[in-house]
Amino acid sequence: MQVKWKRQVFNDAYFPYLNCQTRKQIFFGGSSSGKSYFVLGQRVIYDILNGGRNFLICRNTAKTNRISTFNEVSKAILRSPGLITLFQINKSEMTITCVNGYQIYFAGLDDPEKLKSITPAKGVITDIIYEEATEISYDSVKTIRKRLRGKTKDNIKKRETFIFNPIIKSHWIYKEFFEGKFQDEDKCYHDDDLLILKTTYLDNLKHLEEDDIYELENENDPYYRDVYTFGNWGVLGDIIFKKDIHWRVEDLEQIRENYNNYLNGLDFGFSNDPTALLRCTIHNNDIYVFDTHGGKAWDNFRIAQEIEPIVGNEYVWCDSAEPKSIHELKGYGIRALPVQKGKDYLLHAIQWIQRHNLIVDKRCQELINELSLFQWKKDKDGNAINQPIDKNNHWIDALHYALSTEIRKIAIKPGKVITRKYNRTSKVLVGY
Repeated sequence: MQVKWKRQVFNDAYFPYLNCQTRKQIFFGGSSSGKSYFVLGQRVIYDILNGGRNFLICRNTAKTNRISTFNEVSKAILRSPGLITLFQINKSEMTITCVNGYQIYFAGLDDPEKLKSITPAKGVITDIIYEEATEISYDSVKTIRKRLRGKTKDNIKKRETFIFNPIIKSHWIYKEFFEGKFQDEDKCYHDDDLLILKTTYLDNLKHLEEDDIYELENENDPYYRDVYTFGNWGVLGDIIFKKDIHWRVEDLEQIRENYNNYLNGLDFGFSNDPTALLRCTIHNNDIYVFDTHGGKAWDNFRIAQEIEPIVGNEYVWCDSAEPKSIHELKGYGIRALPVQKGKDYLLHAIQWIQRHNLIVDKRCQELINELSLFQWKKDKDGNAINQPIDKNNHWIDALHYALSTEIRKIAIKPGKVITRKYNRTSKVLVGY
């Protein structure tokens, strides 16, 4: 099947790799560089129309895959009248089927049963794409790589493609693919088995608004400027919550029914920042985070619709800086309450959480991402100061809001605040 593509729809940085057959391919770099759009919104469609290729597109969780990669590919098809009649989009199954019989599958690595059952109607899986690949473990990649098996049509070469913003040099992707091969000043590395292409916003200027460019060029924090503006691998030294010391990731699905004293926190957002809901519980010295949920451009009615199935009739602790939003949520039936912060509340909250074991369900990718990057500010001499960077901390804020009654040593009853009381034997909060 031949579909004409205008050369000008492709960014110059990516066009040379439209037909690249290298086995392992890495598209990485800064924010707003157009890398995901090229791979998911252009090359996947181009390749499947040419026939012979079936795609498996993965993120660490099925939830984030639905709202990112599935939407990216679907929108690319729907915005072009010439493509709409050539594809069938199945939203419930998260599959897209071309009229030539080849297919695009979307799956989260937290859904192993779906991964096992993926069998294309025609041919075999030829391509695996890992979006936000830095979220994915090395073991998961080794496991999913086994899906690349079977004989392909016309000896089409199988490929793995990784898409991501770099995070820290200690990440397994850096050690596996970059170490000894690629420096920060490099733009491309290409041998018989590996392609690495680095791009930044400067490679995507024709698709960016002035505000987008201004925000990237005026980033003040050195780490975020290095990673998200310039697309370099970062070096983190003053992380607030250190993995395997303050927190760890586990599969908590089997134990969530053991608890009924859930705590909910909500951080408001809208256009640039997401609204973030977090649901957790405390048992002895352990904090278990079971759910994270959120999205951008949610008004208060949408927030109530989204969170009510999760929190039901439970209390939801919210940022006290949004009294109007809290009032409106109450009108929609959500038992929203403001957090009483007080002087040095945030520092006290951080220290309190650090004294506990924080266990995060592997599906709560939003919180995992934030914990990995949450840092102390530095003074002009580069020394860490006792003040966190107020960036990418929406679910962290929701976490300490949820725990605020515990942090402040109080418990809530309808209409009044009472002193926290414990049954000394069971350590369970009385009257909650």
